[in-house]
Amino acid sequence: MTGRAKGPRVKAEELKLLRFLAHGGAERTPVEITSREVGEHLEVSQQAADRYLVELAKQGLISRSLGARKQRLTLTPAGVEVLRKEFHAYRRVFEGPARLRFSGQVSTGLGEGRYYLSQPGYVVQFQERLGYTPFPGTLNIRVDPKELLRIDGLRHWDGIRIDGFQASGRTFGGATCYAGRINGRPCQLIRPDRSHYQDVVELIAPECLRESLGVRDGDTVAVEVEES
Repeated sequence: MTGRAKGPRVKAEELKLLRFLAHGGAERTPVEITSREVGEHLEVSQQAADRYLVELAKQGLISRSLGARKQRLTLTPAGVEVLRKEFHAYRRVFEGPARLRFSGQVSTGLGEGRYYLSQPGYVVQFQERLGYTPFPGTLNIRVDPKELLRIDGLRHWDGIRIDGFQASGRTFGGATCYAGRINGRPCQLIRPDRSHYQDVVELIAPECLRESLGVRDGDTVAVEVEES
């Protein structure tokens, strides 16, 4: 089972419009344009172009400021994100599954991994979707802030989805797992939908990675992740 976080539903014409605005630099500075000019680019009527603009603004993908003759259009971070997802989809078609390599230092976490990984609602899904029951605890790798942007790109990848659930009167969030290797040993990088960490990635495996790798806090390790 694969899955990614769902984003806005964008029609083909709206996606074409986002690309058009991006080519004009709208992710950096407002583009001044009329609805008629937008329609000419999309090869639709001015009224249809205006509907697309209204819908994109409604979804929070563009910022739209109306003037006397022209309007100022800016891509929002959410709009840029839609284009990034589109880029990744095409890159996979032509280049195959993506790979990510990075290094970091082993770090002691908050101790919550053991509790969460032991929850039956997660364990059943791990067995069905990963094919194993993880050791009850994550190996936490602290990464350089410069690596975070690259690692954050994982959210565009196809991964193995672990669904959230409710148990004992509380809600447990979902996560996505990506096949990987740490110092050559198989593992899964797990990205919870909600996390307390800003600069830490979490790895799981059938065995205790600290023991099998013989690492301790501060040791540098190499991680490689491949898209499912």
